[in-house]
Amino acid sequence: MKQAAIILAAVATFTAVALSQQTAPKPGAEIKKLSVMAGAWSVEGDVKPNEMGPGGKMSEEEKCNWEEGDFYLVCHTDFKSANFGNGSALSIFGYSPADKTYIYREFNSWGEEMDSKGSVDGDTWTWTNDEKMGDKTVKGRFTMKFTSATSYSFTYEMSPDGAKWTTVVDGKGSKK
Repeated sequence: MKQAAIILAAVATFTAVALSQQTAPKPGAEIKKLSVMAGAWSVEGDVKPNEMGPGGKMSEEEKCNWEEGDFYLVCHTDFKSANFGNGSALSIFGYSPADKTYIYREFNSWGEEMDSKGSVDGDTWTWTNDEKMGDKTVKGRFTMKFTSATSYSFTYEMSPDGAKWTTVVDGKGSKK
């Protein structure tokens, strides 16, 4: 019995020492690249006339902050559209080391959800996804080109097959 108590004490001591020496994981360089999107942003765009409607102006007010641990950037967005109505969205930016790709997930007040994969090349971010539109699946491509630390231009395009792209909306974002 005395021997079992000594063994349990040794295991408890070893476990306590091992746990005290562990440090929380730190975000890698890939995740830190998302910092360019952190903060409060005003976004303005011009929706092109398309099969869903006549187009018109749109705007967004977005706030993106790092979740504790700095692995995910969480954004809250309020949007307004001249022809499609107003709403809000929750989105999350991150990086998947297993897939070696950036991830973006969005859920909005219209009951829509979006799951995109992203890449960065210098000052340009490109996000792609497949979207359901009725009984069809179309491809989407959102491109952001940062022109400074406080502004970017963007284009959102759609394609039925990934070969021929049509601009749906373009505009700019400005950091507040």
